[in-house]
This record gives sequence, C-alpha cells and structure tokens, in this order.
Amino acid sequence: MSRPIFEVIALTPQDAQAAESGGADRLELVTDMAADGLTPSVEDFARIRAAVGIPLRVMLRIRDGFAPGDLDELCARAVALRAEGAEEFVLGFLDAGGAVDLAATTAVAEAIAGCRWTFHRAIDHSTDRAALRAAVGALPGLDTFLTSGSPAGVDAGREVLAAELARSGEPGYTQRILIGGGLRAEHLKELRAEGFDAFHVGGAVRADGWRTPVDAARVAEWRALIDA
Repeated sequence: MSRPIFEVIALTPQDAQAAESGGADRLELVTDMAADGLTPSVEDFARIRAAVGIPLRVMLRIRDGFAPGDLDELCARAVALRAEGAEEFVLGFLDAGGAVDLAATTAVAEAIAGCRWTFHRAIDHSTDRAALRAAVGALPGLDTFLTSGSPAGVDAGREVLAAELARSGEPGYTQRILIGGGLRAEHLKELRAEGFDAFHVGGAVRADGWRTPVDAARVAEWRALIDA
C-alpha cells in the first residue's frame, strides 16, 4: 500500500519549508486567506518553488467565492505560472445557481493542458455534487477532488465521503478523494480505517490560525497520525 498523501497550505517560503521539514508530501499555494485562498503572484510562486523540493499545487482563483470572475485574467495567470515552472494546480467554478460552471472550468483546464489538478471545495458548495462529478470527471489532468463532503466540514460530511469512496472507479469517481475542510486530528484514525488516503490542512498546523506560520512540529504530529 502506498504512503498516504499529506498536503499543507502554504502562503510563504517559510510555511513551505516548515511543512516540508515536518513531513508534508505536497503543498497547496495560495494568498489572501481572508478570501479563503486566492492565486499567488508569479514572484511568490517562484520564491516558494526555490525554497522546497516537494510538489506544489497552485490555486487558480482570483476572487472570493466560486464564480470565475474575469476568465481571460484567470487563464493569463495560469499561463504565466506555467511559464514560471508550475506543474500542478487547484481550481473549480460554480455558476450563480450553484451548478458547476463547466465552460469556465474547461477553459482554465485547457490553459494548463498537460498538468495535473485538483477540483477544490467548490464541490461541497454545489447544488448537485454527483452532477458536478459527472460533468468534470473526464477533463484532462483532473486527478483529485478536495472535499469534506459538506460545506459545514468533515463532521457533517462523513456519510457523503464514505458513499463517494465506495463508488471509486466509476465514471466521475476515479479521482482521489483529498479530505480537507474542518479536518481534525481525531478524525484520522477512523478515516484511515475506512480507506481514505489523502488529507489536507491549513490552520490546523499553525499555532494560532492564519495569523501564524506553519509549525513544523505540528506538521510532524499530523504526519505521524496519518501514517499510524
């Protein structure tokens, strides 16, 4: 059995280095957590890329909420990040009614053609997550859904997560489930026993939420629990 994936949100090179030293496998790079994580600048990406050796998934999101905003700007940011060396991304968009915005998601996926990417927690806020999975499941490069199963977090989403894991391999369910959003350390033992193998945290590995940097010791504690 392969080692479970542990992904940590990083905003700075210092965050990235602490996460790597604590045992994170991969980073999600964002800026502006007041807006729940937006696309970092090319310069910030380059600084973080130079600071660590583990894979980076870069957020493609230029406004709060799950609407794409200026799609031309979004695609231009994606192209610029690729040109700087970004190879993995995080994205996903909903329309005003809460359904997947397939046109926008497809356009951005095409801008990063050849790259692997995660559909983020927009799935948890969609009106029909099964329809969303069916719509985007065959898009090239999509290998992960970041989800807690519910907009309210893992505690509320456990049954949904278990049901989706049980459908692994079906169309729309071939991607890995990366659990994040309200994830706490005490969830890990049961989730691992159920067969989940990918976990995502941000504030949980910081001493005082987003006001403080990633703490390598906290990352190491999570790593040990995930691997137990």
